[in-house]
Amino acid sequence: MFVDEAVIYVKGGDGGNGCVSFRREKYVPYGGPDGGDGGKGGDVIIRVSDKKDTLLDLTSRVKYIAGSGAHGKGSTKKGKDGKDLCIDLPRGTIIKDRESGRILKDMNSVGETIVIARGGRGGRGNKCFATSTNQVPRQAEKGKPGEERWLILELKLLADVGLIGMPNAGKSTLLSRISAARPKIADYPFTTLQPQLGIVEVADYRRFVVADIPGLLEGAHRGIGLGDEFLRHIERTRLLVHLLDVSPCATVAPADAYFIIRNELKQYNPVLAEKAEIVVANKMDLLDKETGMKCVQTLEEKISKPVCPVSMITGKNIDQLIGLMVNALHGSPSALNESVCG
Repeated sequence: MFVDEAVIYVKGGDGGNGCVSFRREKYVPYGGPDGGDGGKGGDVIIRVSDKKDTLLDLTSRVKYIAGSGAHGKGSTKKGKDGKDLCIDLPRGTIIKDRESGRILKDMNSVGETIVIARGGRGGRGNKCFATSTNQVPRQAEKGKPGEERWLILELKLLADVGLIGMPNAGKSTLLSRISAARPKIADYPFTTLQPQLGIVEVADYRRFVVADIPGLLEGAHRGIGLGDEFLRHIERTRLLVHLLDVSPCATVAPADAYFIIRNELKQYNPVLAEKAEIVVANKMDLLDKETGMKCVQTLEEKISKPVCPVSMITGKNIDQLIGLMVNALHGSPSALNESVCG
């Protein structure tokens, strides 16, 4: 199960209380105060782990509370500090304060840590209050409570390329052709119900990550279809590959499908519409050569962008498409306006 959002409560441990105590030793008639300080409460620490790829583990538990500090003791014994609590999250998680909605941290690097709720300070024992005028202090401090807050955790996949398009446009098939990923592929809409990641390896030991985003429909930003639940994952991508179904079986004309998806991106976040984009005409194997060429030319005129015709079944132009991706990621994105697959 892929879970990309969770709400949790975190609280640092409470500090231990200081101790009121006086020395009682043989041959020491004026022992004086010897109450120790309380221990510090433990911190709640969030850490990025490469062993996590969803927020699923956090859905079975809501409250995360660090250990409290032990109380001080006599003979100036300091209480033991509370144990820190560490929460592992996948890379790409955004931490928000639920009350204010403010982003506290964007966790992008494996091993990165943040203390999200500090433990309370331990109280001082009565020894700390002894002075020349108050040699028998009978007061000690209470430990301070730990910080507490509700957090909203949002996972945004970190991918270089995002595959977008209407349901059944061929995104999952493309991911399986260019990477070792094996997403579920079937001939019905919404086969992909959660984002899938694949790593594409190219020459010179270079590689890039591709994310298959579940199919979008008109009104997705309002919750239609799978809604905007997965649109957040496109925000981190550097390049969009927009797949269009140009087969006779397509329920929506390719140009109309293109503008529907583009509008959904713009409605969700205008920045998405400004990302570099490769437009792909898929299922060319279902058209004869002359009809296919005419379809691609018409599509290019309507959307005012070059189109790369491919076939996932025959593998036509898949290598050229990968070359375009590499060009856009490692070369000049402006080359996309000139490079078209043959």
